[in-house]
Amino acid sequence: MSADSVQSKVAGAIVKALELAKSSGLLNCDTPSQLTLDRPKNRDHGDYATSIALVLAKSANQQPRAIAELISKTLTDNKLLAAAGISKVEIAGAGFINITLESASQGQVVVEILSAGKKYGSSNMLSGKNINLEFVSANPTGPLHLGHTRWAAVGDSLARILSAAGAQVSREFYVNDRGNQMDLFGASLRAAALDQPRPESGYHGEYIADLAQEITKSNPTFSKLPEAASIAAFRDAGYKLQLIQQQKVLDNFGTHFNTWFSEQSLYENNFFTYSLDKLKSKGHVYEQEGATWLRTSDFGDDKDRVIIKSDGSFAYFASDSAYYVSKRERGFNLCIYMLGADHHGYVGRIKAIAACAGDDPTKDVQVLIGQMVKIMEGGVELKLSKRAGTIITLEELVEKVGTDAARYTLIRYPTDTPMVMDVDLLRKNTNENPVYYVQYAHARICAVLRNAKELGINYGLDFYKPQLLDHERERELIGLLAQYPRFVASAAEMREPHRVARYIEELAGAYHRFYNDCRVLPLGEEKPTELNSCRATLSLATAQVISNGLDLLGVSAPEKM
Repeated sequence: MSADSVQSKVAGAIVKALELAKSSGLLNCDTPSQLTLDRPKNRDHGDYATSIALVLAKSANQQPRAIAELISKTLTDNKLLAAAGISKVEIAGAGFINITLESASQGQVVVEILSAGKKYGSSNMLSGKNINLEFVSANPTGPLHLGHTRWAAVGDSLARILSAAGAQVSREFYVNDRGNQMDLFGASLRAAALDQPRPESGYHGEYIADLAQEITKSNPTFSKLPEAASIAAFRDAGYKLQLIQQQKVLDNFGTHFNTWFSEQSLYENNFFTYSLDKLKSKGHVYEQEGATWLRTSDFGDDKDRVIIKSDGSFAYFASDSAYYVSKRERGFNLCIYMLGADHHGYVGRIKAIAACAGDDPTKDVQVLIGQMVKIMEGGVELKLSKRAGTIITLEELVEKVGTDAARYTLIRYPTDTPMVMDVDLLRKNTNENPVYYVQYAHARICAVLRNAKELGINYGLDFYKPQLLDHERERELIGLLAQYPRFVASAAEMREPHRVARYIEELAGAYHRFYNDCRVLPLGEEKPTELNSCRATLSLATAQVISNGLDLLGVSAPEKM
């Protein structure tokens, strides 16, 4: 939001009124240097509202309503209303202040939107934050499934939103390319290539046979090697092919990573030793019964964790601790982990690692847990995948509903609650389908603007007269447009991209109501008027905000549907 925005002017006028009341001795308390205004849900309560009188009541030792009346009188007596574009100030209830803007002032938000364009909604709220955002992070042993798909959509959207709030964001995929699952993967591939039974705890999806065939075609000697060497050869070749497949699927889904970080790399070039020495220097590493431990229980973990087992092998936790140290060593001052529902137990241990490394686990690290997704088709839950042999894959979901519908639907629900995707609903081109509803609003506006051009109606800032927009639907739409930066900031602060999705759904509804009640284009032989130009310009600003919101979700804003 620009520094001279309408909201800033209104908030500044109230802050100035408080300063004047204090300096004149009528208010005996500290006053805020800045103020956040709310948008009343009921349009009868004005364009903005503030509860500052209730906030200051205790420290001022005055009744909230008396402070509200003092603010109102000071605004009027010192001619602060006109400068801020305020037409009316009303006091409600115990001391809420409701503010109504002049039409010209309220409509100024359209100027802000069209001047800022794609940047409207951006801020410097998180300026100085260098964020490592880790999400998806699947094993490179099979296709990406629905659980990964939810984070692929939400994680990418969150990265866009954090960037819009001024943060430097690096998207990172942690590749679990070390451990027993990799050997089982290799053994499963070798068995498929030799047409032998696969290990009981191995991988049984159809994709294993496809991979084995591809590897054998390029490397016919792998099957003839001694068993251990053959398993290793199939493992390494399968890992490379499967990783390429995951990268391709995610790219097609619109989710791109800055870094694909190999777990195995933590043990190269003495980095693990370096990370362990760093933890030792903080005094939280100890030896017991031949094993090396990290004293995570000092920082809220339910027990201490083994880093190096008594036989000298590395525990899985060794990678967890070294990986966190690596993130901090690479200059990130906030590490966000996005994990699946089955990783809930990791929250305490990751925060404990941060504390053991000398960091503040309440500020330097954050762990988000995403709940499960079900997919329904024909009233039945789909569980089996043709390729994976387990649950539905990302590729199969996109084949059923398309990238836009899949991404939008996965993002529009809070991630800490389970969700159900109805394939049949997402295939419908009706208002029941949320992504269609929003995209149709954008396409409808584009059609209106094309028709306006054909009718010779000029629109844009040069033809915009906000004082003409005084219809209830116009004021409702403009008021909602003004809220967009606040929703983006809230989504960034709370790490909740669904707030943007729900906002643009509300905005689409407000535009449809405006379109139905306010004629944008002249009828029949009517001559275009300045009001037609203003309404077309308001439509243009609305399209810009819908497009901006959809872009933060990684969803397209079509001009025709």
